[in-house]
Amino acid sequence: MVGIVGWPAHERGVERLRASYAALPADAPVRLAKRTSNLFRRRDPAGGGTSSAGLDVTGLAGVIEVDAGERTAEVQGMCTYEDVVAATLPHGLVPLVVPQLRTITLGGAVTGLGIESTSFRHGLPHESVLEMDVLTGAGEVVTVKPGDDLFDAFPNSYGSLGYATRLRIELEPVGPTVALRHVRFHDVAELATAVERICAERAWESERVDGLDGVVFAPDEAYLTLARWADEPGETSDWTGATPYFRSLQQRGTDLLTTHDYLWRWDTDWFWCSGAFGLHDPRVRRVWPRRWRRSDVYHRLVGLDARFGITARLDRRRGVRRERVVQDVEVPVDRLAAFVAWFDEAVGMRPVWVCPLRLREPAGPGSARTWPVYPLSPGTTYVNVGFWGTVLLGPDESDGDRNRAVEAEVTRLGGHKSLYSDSYYDEATFASLYSTAHLDRLRAQLDPAGRLPSLYDKAVRRR
Repeated sequence: MVGIVGWPAHERGVERLRASYAALPADAPVRLAKRTSNLFRRRDPAGGGTSSAGLDVTGLAGVIEVDAGERTAEVQGMCTYEDVVAATLPHGLVPLVVPQLRTITLGGAVTGLGIESTSFRHGLPHESVLEMDVLTGAGEVVTVKPGDDLFDAFPNSYGSLGYATRLRIELEPVGPTVALRHVRFHDVAELATAVERICAERAWESERVDGLDGVVFAPDEAYLTLARWADEPGETSDWTGATPYFRSLQQRGTDLLTTHDYLWRWDTDWFWCSGAFGLHDPRVRRVWPRRWRRSDVYHRLVGLDARFGITARLDRRRGVRRERVVQDVEVPVDRLAAFVAWFDEAVGMRPVWVCPLRLREPAGPGSARTWPVYPLSPGTTYVNVGFWGTVLLGPDESDGDRNRAVEAEVTRLGGHKSLYSDSYYDEATFASLYSTAHLDRLRAQLDPAGRLPSLYDKAVRRR
């Protein structure tokens, strides 16, 4: 864990980054030399370049300072949310949106997209950034603020415009505990109606709601978890133990967690994907060290499996073929039930995570700020639907068919898809959905030599 690093160390880290960029051969792919990743895109080894060396970001992984009075933090681009929370929570403060997985970085959540249960109030992580420094394709570090072209186009650009080295972010106060209510609904349409009501009132049955997400287990079994920042006495639950957190939604109507455990409630079991490693079996769980019950550990195990082809060889022996369907999509709340019903029929994967979001409302008069590379509509409630696993392919199906179907259905319903995993769009469709013409104009200014790959190259061509 990295503590407060201070400004001199930050400046040294930026200089190392710039020097490593200058040292890369002109034809080398520009990538970050980082140990962990939360991306699920397979990389094309034929992506070009002669060097596998990445940019030196070893000095850019900490918190520079926390200003508890102003409720802001200066954070380096490669700092994980785990380390940010460790620095801010002792002050009774956390970032406005803390993505679910510990090792998501601040820079990654802004150049990509992050989401969590506070997104129905605060939008996405980039909406609480006050200022940031960005290393551009020209090797320059520039400071940008809301309203600047680079700042506004940066979210969802995935490194095609550069990399954030520093971000000044807003913080909000929280209590030491979080009180939860798990409310069951008997169909998704009923859940969607409740989401609209909570987003409008910020409350449920006269009780304030600070965090909102849920799980759909079956067509007639769906839950919303209503979270309230609290300072309440009582015994807190520990879902890092014998039972995964997601099962608690089915087992109890209320719960009390420490704020720390609430923020990382999904990380311990990678939502429910730890089941792929046997961790839903109490016998396996008893011998699996707690320090290894983390999403980054599971991600590395998946990487090793892909590298050595263990699952693929077993599937060939069994005569089966699988397609990985790991995606997060946003659909308007009034089309949530239609999407989930279609998903059950066309893909067939349960459970799925649901998390409402809205573009952040301004403090004063005016409409919410929009973001050109991920064009959500102001005043509209969306619901993120997350589904992560594999499905068996039929004899006439090809790898990618289910993902392509998801992309088409989400577009038909007026939604959007995050780009952290495999994408299959043709170039024209992708351009219309993610404003790549706007990105290309900026890239021509900021990266005249074309050192950085385009968003389509990164997201679809896997370079």
